Amino acid sequence: MLYDIRQTTRYTYASPVPFARQVLRLLPVARDGQRVIAADLVITPEPTERHDDFDFFGNRITTVAFAFPHEELTLETRARVAVDPGETRDSEATPNWEQIRRLAVAETDLGPLSPVHFLFASRVIAIDDAIAAYALESFATGRPILAAAFDLTCRIKADFAYDPEATDVTTLPADAFAKRAGVCQDFAHVMIAGLRTLGLPAAYVSGFLRTLPPPGQPRLEGADATHAWVAVWCGREVGWVGLDPTNGVVAAADHVVLAIGRDYSDAAPVDGIIVTSGDHQLEVEVDVLAISGSDAG
Repeated sequence: MLYDIRQTTRYTYASPVPFARQVLRLLPVARDGQRVIAADLVITPEPTERHDDFDFFGNRITTVAFAFPHEELTLETRARVAVDPGETRDSEATPNWEQIRRLAVAETDLGPLSPVHFLFASRVIAIDDAIAAYALESFATGRPILAAAFDLTCRIKADFAYDPEATDVTTLPADAFAKRAGVCQDFAHVMIAGLRTLGLPAAYVSGFLRTLPPPGQPRLEGADATHAWVAVWCGREVGWVGLDPTNGVVAAADHVVLAIGRDYSDAAPVDGIIVTSGDHQLEVEVDVLAISGSDAG
C-alpha cells in the first residue's frame, strides 16, 4: 500500500516565546515492511539551529532551537510511504508465553530492537499489580504468545471507552486503567504495563492510521491525529508483531510507523523546553491518503 501522509502541527502561544529548544519525531523511517520514498519537514518560522539525526531506537529526530521571539510555530510533515501488508500469522502456532518470557531474559542481543530494552518499567510505565491481574486473564498456562496478546488487545478494546476528555498526555497507565477510558496512548500504555509485569517484552509504537477504510469497514479510532499501538516480541523466529488495542486489530497495512520506544516519552512527536509566561493552543491535522491499492481513489 502506498500512502501520502500530511501532518500539520501548529502551536499558538499566548505571549511571545523568546527561546525554545525542541526534539521532533515527525519523519518516518524505513523499517521492516515499510519503505520511505520521500519525506520532508517544513518548520515555520525557520529555526536558528536545526540538526537531523537518529536516536538509539532508530527513530529520525530533528533537534531545533529558536533564539528569537515567536508567537506561533508550525510543523508540516509531508511523506510518501510504502507499507507491506505483511504475512498473516497463525497466532496459535507461536511459542507459548512462558517460553517467550524465558527467552527474553536470556537474550544476549543488545541492539535497538532487542527485547531486553522493553522488559522493565520505563519513564512512564510502572509495574502495576492491578493491570497485571487484568492482563493475566488472557494468559492461561501454555497459551501461545500471539493468541494471548491478541486476546488482551480485544479485551481492552471492549472494556475501555475511547474518550479524549478522560485523560491528557501526562496521564499514567494506572489512572487510565482505573477510569477504563482514554485514547490510543493510554490503551497502549495499559497493555504494555500488563505485558511487562508478566515478564513479556512490549514496545510503544507511534504512527499514522489510514483515514479512509475500505468499503463496508468501520473507520478506525485515532485516525485524525498520530496514533499509538503496541509491538509484542514473539521470539526470534516470529519477531515483533504490532497489535492495536484501541481498535482491537493486528497492525497491518493501515498502520504507518513513525517512532518506536519504551513508552510515549521515547516516541513523543514534539518534546523539549520553551521559555514563556503564558499558555498555548495546539492544533494537529493529519491525513493519510491511499494512492495505490484496492481502496485508492
